[in-house]
Amino acid sequence: MPEQQTLPQQQSVPRMHQVATLFAHGRLVTIPRKQARLEQLLVHLAETLFERDRSYTEREVNEALLTVHEDCSALRRHLVVAGLLVRPRDGSSYRRGR
Repeated sequence: MPEQQTLPQQQSVPRMHQVATLFAHGRLVTIPRKQARLEQLLVHLAETLFERDRSYTEREVNEALLTVHEDCSALRRHLVVAGLLVRPRDGSSYRRGR
């Protein structure tokens, strides 16, 4: 039984390692083009930069994303398309999605 309990931890390590390889000195080196890799990055960013049940202005979202990469608009767009950040039609605020 102990082997089954350690299995989820072993599976999460490669995912975190894969995301970690995208960063150098705390900054995102490049935005991945491969969809699976991009999805891993976006989930990581949503989980680490944005709190659940909190609204953010576009400026706050940009400031958070600028801490990891200079192209905050591309990252913001990717997060919205992936459903990890949601916003009303008027774009007045953002909230963490799924």
